[in-house]
Amino acid sequence: MDVAYRLKIEAKQKSGGSIKRLFTPHESPPSDHGSRAAVPQERIILKGVTGIAHPGEILAVLGPSGSGKSTLLNALAGRLHGNGLTGTILANSSKLNKSVLRRTGFVTQDDILYPHLTVRETLVFCAMLRLPRVLPRATKVAAAESAIAELGLRKCEHTIIGNSFIRGVSGGERKRVSIAHEMLVDPSLLILDEPTSGLDSTAAHRLVMTLGSLAKKGKSVITSVHQPSSRVYQMFDKVLLLSEGQCLYFGKGSDAMRYFQSVGFAPSFPMNPADFLLDLANASVEGQM
Repeated sequence: MDVAYRLKIEAKQKSGGSIKRLFTPHESPPSDHGSRAAVPQERIILKGVTGIAHPGEILAVLGPSGSGKSTLLNALAGRLHGNGLTGTILANSSKLNKSVLRRTGFVTQDDILYPHLTVRETLVFCAMLRLPRVLPRATKVAAAESAIAELGLRKCEHTIIGNSFIRGVSGGERKRVSIAHEMLVDPSLLILDEPTSGLDSTAAHRLVMTLGSLAKKGKSVITSVHQPSSRVYQMFDKVLLLSEGQCLYFGKGSDAMRYFQSVGFAPSFPMNPADFLLDLANASVEGQM
């Protein structure tokens, strides 16, 4: 509730550093006077964001680049530390602690996977590292097999991950491997940072369908999405719209267009609700009564 994040930036110039700028004969070097004095600056990333994610639901965080989506997800996952973060973040009415964070899965935007391992080898290796030592090897392998089946990776389990230089699984399959990596610990909360980036509309739809099936098993799913298609948007139970760190809308995805129409903002022709919301967040839509 009322989550805010301020980032302090110190503009400090050091004289005599290892990096020097060469000046042309027509330029004069800047004065050294006052160069050692630090000028503290503050940038507000989040401004009092409030929302809630229930088990069995997908909460989509929408907004243009730089609106604070990734910062909010990092705050919810307990990855932000320091005095800059204010507000209250609760999990089942309790503050974030180690036991809660252990049941939280976080899928980053960039897939960090070893390209030469197959899908099955990757997940078995991750299971060996992430699951408790007291568990036998057979139990850990069974957890990896369960994740493969749950994420629909059977047909590519013996294909290497690959990268931009090595041919491997597709982009959608690679993202599902990253999600399976987090599903090994059976998280109650799954947070994803723009999992559909770089995927075509069909692959993005299949991925969100997978997230929907995970949510129906009693998990809370929070994901940021850059530019979802209309059929992907229809799968979101709740939507949180951010603009420059401020919350413009939080509620059911199906009620968003009706709400903005009630306050004087409506598209002049039928369009993808996600596109309209992003236009609003970018302040490029004029109100129409």
